Amino acid sequence: MNESLNLSANNPLSQNFTIISLLKFALPSMVMMIFMGLYTIGDTVVISRFVNTDALSALNIVTPVINVVVGLGAMLATGCSAIVAKEMGEGNSERASRIFTFIVISGVVLGCLVTLVGSLFINQIIYGLGASDLLFPYCRKYLFILLLFTPASIMQVLFQNLIVTAGKPGFGMFLSIGAGAINVLLDYIFIVPMGMGIAGSALGTGIGYLIPTIIGIIFFLKNKGTLYFKKPIFSLSILWKCNSNGFSEFVSQIAAAITTFLFNIIMMKLLGENGVAAITIIIYAQFLLTSLYIGFSMGVAPIISYNFGSKDYTKLKKIFKMCLIFVSIVSFLVFIISIILGESLVSIFTPVGTEVYQIARQGFLIFPLSFLFCGLNIFTSATFTALSNGRVSAILSSLRTFIFISIALLVLPTIYGVLGVWLAVPLAELFSIFISIYFILKNKNEYQYL
Repeated sequence: MNESLNLSANNPLSQNFTIISLLKFALPSMVMMIFMGLYTIGDTVVISRFVNTDALSALNIVTPVINVVVGLGAMLATGCSAIVAKEMGEGNSERASRIFTFIVISGVVLGCLVTLVGSLFINQIIYGLGASDLLFPYCRKYLFILLLFTPASIMQVLFQNLIVTAGKPGFGMFLSIGAGAINVLLDYIFIVPMGMGIAGSALGTGIGYLIPTIIGIIFFLKNKGTLYFKKPIFSLSILWKCNSNGFSEFVSQIAAAITTFLFNIIMMKLLGENGVAAITIIIYAQFLLTSLYIGFSMGVAPIISYNFGSKDYTKLKKIFKMCLIFVSIVSFLVFIISIILGESLVSIFTPVGTEVYQIARQGFLIFPLSFLFCGLNIFTSATFTALSNGRVSAILSSLRTFIFISIALLVLPTIYGVLGVWLAVPLAELFSIFISIYFILKNKNEYQYL
């Protein structure tokens, strides 16, 4: 017991944070997510420039499958992180490590199941996602290879989150940056000199998953500090709690899968394969520009969980207020930057003057309005996950990323055409911010963050 208490006292999550030290702690996660955005964009740029825009369209057609896999990993990772951080905050470091080990094993098993089912039904999945005959060969080559790396994909999401929970955000950052850089480099090598086409991109991405997975395993085998591999606690109730607590993250990814599917179907109908390529550019650009919010929320979530678990409400109030101020300022700055650099960002993917460029550029005149509101929405959802209130977090995520967007996509394009497609996300974020504020105020007495 004394050992656990000493570990808690020395835990980096227990420090008295200032705005500077808070940002310093969250910075590795922020940088990590930004670089993930950059190397994800690097993937799409290499595909668009060195294969063709049809391959880029195919990438977006199969993106819903990738969303499901990432969602499973994120559900396990965020749910496990909240439980583990709370256990450490209560002084139960050994139990935290045993729970962590069990969740890692569960993630490997889940990944193998997804690989098996996905490979068996790959043709039906691709056509079900709306691929045309032109896009089908690209989709199949890419998806089949990527499915083989599903266990590694889930593991790398788990380790990236839990290395932060272990109090080593800097290591997690360099691990992600390194893996992402190698991913883009391998994409280029496999596609350009080796001429493997879109299959080369899938192989490079899969190897990019393997790197943080292998290093993460080594890290937690050798780490004997706050979190490490230990004899697991095999408990369905813990797995259920982990999944239910992190369910909002899964909801977000499933919602992204469905909305991506809707975007693809609508743009295919309105503008054909070029329309799908344009919406692909918009979606990946959005991921880059929102990565700052996501990284910040990931970085501060273990701190919120820890202080809530240790019942240090004075620190919790201070941290929460600093987070709100930071998110508000950054939201405005990201909006301004996206307006100024929108044209340059689109031109990275496709040459100026092409039909795909013209479609995407039009979208970037409207889409950036969403950046004014999404920061608070992302942070609020992450906060309730960190407080082990998966229900509220799931409600926020499902409204923001699924219900509001789906309604907008089903209604607005029938009235305004392509303009309705561009308006869908900004309106969804605007409606969601009122829901976020409502839940923050409603639960302030229970969690005492205000």
